[in-house]
Amino acid sequence: MKIVEMRITPIALGDPPLLNAAGLHAPFALRTVVELVTDCGITGLAEVPGSAAVDSVLEESREVVIGADPLHWNRMKASLEAHFQPESSASRGDAPWDQRKVVQVFSAIDVACLDIAGKAFNVPVATLLGGIVRERVPYSAYLFYKYEGAGGDLAFNTDPNASGWAAARQRAALDPEGIVEQAKAMVAEFGFQSIKLKGGVFEPEQEVAALKALRAAFGPKIPLRYDPNALWTVETSIRWGRELEDVLEYFEDPARGQESMAQVRRSVKLPLATNMCTTSFADLPGSARHGSEDIILTDHHYWGGLHASMELASHCRTFGLGVSMHSNNHAGISLAAMTHLGAAMPNLSYALDTHYPWQWEEIIIGGRMTIEDGCVTLPSGPGLGVELDRPALERARQNYLRCGLKERDDEPEMQKKVPGWKFKATRW
Repeated sequence: MKIVEMRITPIALGDPPLLNAAGLHAPFALRTVVELVTDCGITGLAEVPGSAAVDSVLEESREVVIGADPLHWNRMKASLEAHFQPESSASRGDAPWDQRKVVQVFSAIDVACLDIAGKAFNVPVATLLGGIVRERVPYSAYLFYKYEGAGGDLAFNTDPNASGWAAARQRAALDPEGIVEQAKAMVAEFGFQSIKLKGGVFEPEQEVAALKALRAAFGPKIPLRYDPNALWTVETSIRWGRELEDVLEYFEDPARGQESMAQVRRSVKLPLATNMCTTSFADLPGSARHGSEDIILTDHHYWGGLHASMELASHCRTFGLGVSMHSNNHAGISLAAMTHLGAAMPNLSYALDTHYPWQWEEIIIGGRMTIEDGCVTLPSGPGLGVELDRPALERARQNYLRCGLKERDDEPEMQKKVPGWKFKATRW
């Protein structure tokens, strides 16, 4: 079997005005869909965060991918590694999110090749990752501080006829009361059994008050996680971490870097999780040396694919670490890939993150995937179990062409609300 065609389609999906440490989400979230077509007519799908820079590297990978056998991923990966310059996670520096490019190429091609193999052998991708451990994969409610608005072409409007989560997704949530109402609507709609708050937006005292309000509203049976996105000093992290010891299930990336995280971990009686200080295999020796976290949140888009994430899970098992998954805005191809990974990972320790409830458009046949009782059921078909809805993909491509965005940058969008606002790697 050989790959004879590679299609790269940048798309944009509507995104509400969600606040975070980097600023404010633009009205559209960018994604790129990758299709690999074989000489026997099988098409494999993948989806990665959208970026003109990543798309350029994907285009460059064609000379390696075309003609390669999709069933021999290790050989293809070695060829890709020889073709591209090594890329270190240290290049992230103080940037608000991971901007590595080559690792996303690895991810896209790995996932698409697994989709091809699953279709060729008529088995789910999870089977190819070592077998299915669970058919229903748990996800967590993902709360955001936000301004009023729905995003997309409705960026500055709301639907007065919306109800339930559709209405709550449009409402502002800028204080503890707003966050609790958002959580109640999301849990009622999707049945989530755990809740995460994205922080790093307001003063620590205000965000801690929101977490305590969530605990009062939901009680101890619903675990809470909290992520200030490494905007706090070690001292701030320790002070407020101690305040939250009886509130949180885990504390995600309060401070920046492995050494700072290790200092917090030694001083606070809470598990620390990360998707910022340990983000590549080259980081793992430092993780073990410093003891910087208790839980690693993999993200197959940034760890190099599903095979690599399973390898990371093995490391976590060896060193007694928990493992779960980080999320960014995504459509159904990524949700399917995450679900296969969660279905196959024996030592999955915590419900996965997902932004999926915040989106409303979809590019796969059958429309949006169902989240029920906080879980996504493993798709039943071979491979990833999802196929592209061509008209929907074209609408999303037209969104991309119309919106004019080429890279994610939350700072200019925030400056529309707060003139002169600048991202700071450490704010409190």
